[in-house]
Amino acid sequence: MSLETILPPERTLFAVPGGSKKRVLEFFSTFIAQNTPSLDSQEVFSRLIGRERLGSTGIGHGVAIPHARNPHCKAPIAGFLRLAEPVDFDAVDGDPVDLVFVLLVPEEADDAHLALLGQVAGVMNDAETRSALRHAESQQALHERLTEAIRRQTPADSNG
Repeated sequence: MSLETILPPERTLFAVPGGSKKRVLEFFSTFIAQNTPSLDSQEVFSRLIGRERLGSTGIGHGVAIPHARNPHCKAPIAGFLRLAEPVDFDAVDGDPVDLVFVLLVPEEADDAHLALLGQVAGVMNDAETRSALRHAESQQALHERLTEAIRRQTPADSNG
């Protein structure tokens, strides 16, 4: 499974208000629940915050990859947020975060979860990709640049 297949344009969000890590996760939880009938915003938020308590998902360079398992998630769901202003995410390098890639996976999705996290990390660890995402001037441009980066990262012969 590729990130590209689980990240439609409507879940690539541009200039999202930040404020704090908690507000960003609340925003995403509400957004994803409104667009995915099987998900409850409070449960999504609770699981994302629970994961953050284990250790920050801020991986450095202004990037965070919040992720969680959810029993009501039928298949992996991805969302990408470029924040209007960077927020403190307790990242490993101490830098504030403005690029947030959220991943929700079914409760039992062990290998798929790890593979998708690996794909996200690979895409977001590329300095050129981060720069392109930060310079996108619309939601459509943001999604196009992210999709291009995913395609560069994912081998053509990989079917997931």
